[in-house]
Amino acid sequence: MRITAENLRKIFSRCKKIADKLPPVIVEFVSAVLILGIVMGGIWIYSGQPFPGSPPLVVIESGSMTHENEPFGGLGTIDPGDIVLAKAVHTRGDVITYASTKSYRTYGNYGDVIIYKPLGRTDLTPIIHRAMCWVEYNANTDTYTVEEYNIINATSITIPELHLYNYKPAHSGFITKGDHNLYPDQHPDAQICREPIEVNWIIGKAQGELPWFGSLKLMLSKNEEGGWGASEVPGDSWTCLIISIVILLSIPLSLDIRDYLRERKSK
Repeated sequence: MRITAENLRKIFSRCKKIADKLPPVIVEFVSAVLILGIVMGGIWIYSGQPFPGSPPLVVIESGSMTHENEPFGGLGTIDPGDIVLAKAVHTRGDVITYASTKSYRTYGNYGDVIIYKPLGRTDLTPIIHRAMCWVEYNANTDTYTVEEYNIINATSITIPELHLYNYKPAHSGFITKGDHNLYPDQHPDAQICREPIEVNWIIGKAQGELPWFGSLKLMLSKNEEGGWGASEVPGDSWTCLIISIVILLSIPLSLDIRDYLRERKSK
């Protein structure tokens, strides 16, 4: 059947006739499911993530990306309980590093924030940290180049700003760091991911922010130490979450009350 305006009107008319025969509760439920499916489908398509595959939405679990003097509720930064979109990364050029720009900012600092699997392992919790620079390793000459820090064909990597001294990784990749952390993930004392982050380890780069609502998921989970998953959610995030839920619940309730009063007045 050809998709024409007339055919769409016929389909809509049939759906409306079916909906008129169903209880309002079922119609509202089906409508909500369809709307949610359309929204999630649009998000998945925009993210570029394969389907089925890695989910495009990621809940922040730790405070490693928090900033000092954040605004109330942490808007514009990444805090425990926030949800971000993981947009697919296919090449090194899809990621802008901290040290390569002084104009492009995300989540309160320069450069992109990436979500990656430590050492490419799926059994470890993904990390969401900022890409600081790219290390290029030449296996033929056993040398390293880090253009952002003017290191060219060196036998080891020393970047005092990142507390890296005589660093000799086994391959090319991104140096990453949590904004709230002292050391990059590749520092021995960080104990996060000793090697630079290869592109194929990256789940995606963080975009957008749905603040606070990921706390609901963390409430029902445990952290890596076996404790309560939402233990690191800031107090102001809980306050903002409660206010948001109250507002969202009050909107349909207010509309129902308005319709009831109008109907009563008309009688």
